[in-house]
Amino acid sequence: MNIKPLGDRVVIKMIEAEEKTKSGIVLPSSAKEEPQMAEIVAVGPDITNDEKKSEQVKIGDKVIFSKYSGTEVKLDDVEYTIIKLNDVLAVIE
Repeated sequence: MNIKPLGDRVVIKMIEAEEKTKSGIVLPSSAKEEPQMAEIVAVGPDITNDEKKSEQVKIGDKVIFSKYSGTEVKLDDVEYTIIKLNDVLAVIE
């Protein structure tokens, strides 16, 4: 099953938080901060049909998004979040 976002929305999949620090200290799950970084897995038709918006983001981009945005959805045991393009703050290059 696939998720096809409508309008100017994107579907993102969270990037797992690091379990070790750079110095090698293992972090317990309670100490890990939930990252606000994700990978775009689908984009809505209003983005693909608009030349300016389609230059901003594309499938596979890693992005930083607003903390309290979007709707979380679980599909085939994978968690996704659907957010508006305006909630994408930056693309990580």
